[in-house]
Amino acid sequence: MIEYKTILGIAAVLIGLVSYIPYYRDIMRGATKPHPFSWFAFALILGITFFAQLVTGGGAGAWVNGVSAVAVFGIAVLSLSKGDRDITTFDWFCFGGAILGIVLWRITDDPFTAVIIVTSTDTLAFAPTFRKAYLRPHEETMSLFVFSAAKYTVSLFALTLFTPTTALFPVFLVASNLALVFLLVLRRRSLTKSHSPLQ
Repeated sequence: MIEYKTILGIAAVLIGLVSYIPYYRDIMRGATKPHPFSWFAFALILGITFFAQLVTGGGAGAWVNGVSAVAVFGIAVLSLSKGDRDITTFDWFCFGGAILGIVLWRITDDPFTAVIIVTSTDTLAFAPTFRKAYLRPHEETMSLFVFSAAKYTVSLFALTLFTPTTALFPVFLVASNLALVFLLVLRRRSLTKSHSPLQ
């Protein structure tokens, strides 16, 4: 009999796979323009997190990070030709900080300290996408971030060991994805109102 955590792990992976379909479609159509700095950093972080969770008892709850790392790397590659070309000094700072964070993460001996570092690193990696979402909210496919929050919520319940070390990063991913959705909704409404004809 399949354990419920395995079922939840599979469910999280399936939600993740479904979530990337409209995002890839919108990239190919030119409607979505991912920021390359964010997505390359995401791919690195997710890939390393996947292997780190496996060796620390994450179990089925880690599967979603492995699948997401592959999908996100594909988005990162596409972003080089179809992504956002508005690269600022701020973006370079965040990307450099993210890479430094990954290095610090891998050389630390304490697992919880490593999780704190990777969570901070992901915050830096997300920053260019938040900046772009604020300026051009219609160049992001919002459904991806809604589904991402959902898949990481499910993955939390699929963790074999639920500890601050294994749970902090997925909890952060739920919060950061929901924050981006909230920003996109507010900015789209704001821009729609500002461009609407006078009554």
